[in-house]
This record gives sequence, C-alpha cells and structure tokens, in this order.
Amino acid sequence: MQLQPLDVSLANPDFKGAFGAATKGRADAFLTLTPAIVAFYRKEIVTLVAKSRLPAIYHSRGFVEDGGLMSYGADVADSYRRAATYVDKILKGAKPADLPVEQPTKFEFIINLKAAKQIGVPIPPIVLARADRVIK
Repeated sequence: MQLQPLDVSLANPDFKGAFGAATKGRADAFLTLTPAIVAFYRKEIVTLVAKSRLPAIYHSRGFVEDGGLMSYGADVADSYRRAATYVDKILKGAKPADLPVEQPTKFEFIINLKAAKQIGVPIPPIVLARADRVIK
C-alpha cells in the first residue's frame, strides 16, 4: 500500500482537482483525516468519492450518514457526555489546568450498505457483524 496525499486547504479547496489526481494516480481507496476543512466540505467529498467509485473510510459518522461507505472514530456523543464531568469538576472549584487530558474511550464503526452497493464493494458478513451500526 502506498499513500498518495491530496493537497487541499482552505486557501485552495480544489476537491475536484484532488480527486482527478487520485484517479490519475490509480488510487484504490480513500481515507479522510480530521481537519476542519474536511468536515466543512463533507457532502462534496462524499459525492466525489462516490463518483470516483473508491471505497472510503471516514473519521466520523456524519460522512456515512451523508452517503459515505464506512467510518471508524470516536463516539462524539459519548465524548460530550464525558465532558460534562469536567464541567462539573470546574464548577465545583477544580482548576482546569489540573485536570488530566483524556482520550476517547468509546469508538464506533458504521457501514453504509447502500454506498457499498453503489460502488460495487461487497461487505463480508464478518465485517458487518463487527459494525456498531449498519445503514441499509
């Protein structure tokens, strides 16, 4: 496997050009990272990935809910619930600087079968069984 970074930034949000480069480079799959620009252009990215017929995995569930193939990432709702304990501690007098930094503890794996069918990617039953949620 070889990574082919696609250079897209707020100063140059040329996703069509980036996907053209990925197609020209014969990309086999697509992976997003977490910069804000990716979330801001979520629907455009999902549409371009589908048109490119690339299997893709995203970092958050919103991409899959918008038609992307699959996501694996921290359960944001769980993280917000856990953040409430920090608010409680601070309101009770704890200094924010004294509180430990916590990593997410709950992750979720979501698969969109409609997207899989659209790009012709079969999802093995064992993978479906491991999903926290399957969108049909």
